[in-house]
Amino acid sequence: MLKPIYSFIEELLQYGIEKKLVSKWDQDLVRNKLLEVLQLDGENSEPYLGSVPDSPVPILEKILDWAFENGRLEADSVTYRDLLDTKLMGCLTPSQSEVIRRFRETAVREGMEAATDQYYQFAQDIHYIRTDRIARNQHWYSETPYGNMEITINLSKPEKDPKAIAAAKQLEESTYPACLLCKENAGYAGRLNHPARQNHRIIPAELNGEEWFLQYSPYVYYKEHCIVLAGEHKPMKISKETFVRLMDFTDEYPHYFLGSNADLPIVGGSILSHDHFQGGRHEFPMAKAEIEKTFVYPRYPGIKAGMVKWPMSVIRLQGTDKAELAQAAEHLLNEWKRYSDPEAGVLAETNGEPHNTITPIARRRGGLFELDLVLRNNRTSEKHPMGIFHPHQEVHHIKKENIGLIEVMGLAVLPGRLTEEMLQLSKLLPADGAEESIKQLPELNQHLDWALRIKEQTELTEENSYRVLQEELGKVFAEILEHAGVFKRNEEGLESFAAFITKTGGVPASQ
Repeated sequence: MLKPIYSFIEELLQYGIEKKLVSKWDQDLVRNKLLEVLQLDGENSEPYLGSVPDSPVPILEKILDWAFENGRLEADSVTYRDLLDTKLMGCLTPSQSEVIRRFRETAVREGMEAATDQYYQFAQDIHYIRTDRIARNQHWYSETPYGNMEITINLSKPEKDPKAIAAAKQLEESTYPACLLCKENAGYAGRLNHPARQNHRIIPAELNGEEWFLQYSPYVYYKEHCIVLAGEHKPMKISKETFVRLMDFTDEYPHYFLGSNADLPIVGGSILSHDHFQGGRHEFPMAKAEIEKTFVYPRYPGIKAGMVKWPMSVIRLQGTDKAELAQAAEHLLNEWKRYSDPEAGVLAETNGEPHNTITPIARRRGGLFELDLVLRNNRTSEKHPMGIFHPHQEVHHIKKENIGLIEVMGLAVLPGRLTEEMLQLSKLLPADGAEESIKQLPELNQHLDWALRIKEQTELTEENSYRVLQEELGKVFAEILEHAGVFKRNEEGLESFAAFITKTGGVPASQ
């Protein structure tokens, strides 16, 4: 009698055939790879003739359950299951050269948009983008003075289990790959302290005459959330070359935006050791924000410029000449790096340590190239030890992590703990004894003052309380972005912002 595991293998193989991951000529080869991974000798079996799911997850779950029951998994935990299911999907994943060939042929035949559509679907089909986990995330819009902010509570990234953490401590230190973004991750087997990537494939992209690579994030926060990484493992640095690379990419991929985290701690991204960008096919709230004051640079006559109505301090440049735009952006970057305004709390450096940098974002507006330059400063103080232009203490019950590129653009990525905390608050707040009930729950105490203010200002019911809390989270996020803005959204702050623009040579467009 055929053992169930062989039926599961045939089902996974049929999935690969239907998704065009496995060709007629590779069926035996792929089956043998799967048998090898599962330490099986094999049995003669008929092809799987039933219907297969649109995702490999249900099939993989059956195989992983069998693997644990039969000693192929050290522990039935997320970490060990992820290492094995990625290894299994790696057996179905075409080679790097084949993936690149398909991408380029599609781009020539049908255009770049069709090529990225195909590549994005491929990344889901091979289970590199884990759509089953991403579906757990919560997402909504919240109205603010700056337009509708996007809010997401991140529930997709799994926490490592204690056994895997303990085992990882016993591993020898490895410097390969040098980081999670290096091109060498493509096809890497992974280990307990480094995710498996046998099903990972990347696409070459030439930016500013250099070798870069396009990939998608395995836990996408928005549609076609991509990462563009330098072929060389080198630190992030914002420079004129950065602006050229961003516009080179949007020239070739006009349906995508591309941006960079800042290159300094506190205001920078989580991986400063490897130069990279994030982009995708999504219009963020900041991209929709209007220009509230226009100005021009006589030195750069082909460029339109403006101050964006946004909680952070953003200068928007538009033009058709990439070289002129890169020169103007470099000029603004250099001016900002050495700019100080003590009354606004802005100092360019302290004892030789630089504080000023820029978070740049590029996109296309029809025939125009558009650059948003977000002014950043990473100073700390006794009052704000985590950063003067960082979420302040009063909002840490919602978020205290750094404000990176995605949040700069208006998409809040809030911690998973908030799901249960907001659900509990929504049940307690409408009741008369809400304050005492909240005080009895340690995990809710941090929200007490905020929650009571909401209760005072809003007519809460059991039906509307959760939605009210969602709206209020959006308002807190707008406040967090205001904290991160170097020039505040008041009369003095806007005057200080205008003074900086004047210092850089900008003049009101009406003059």
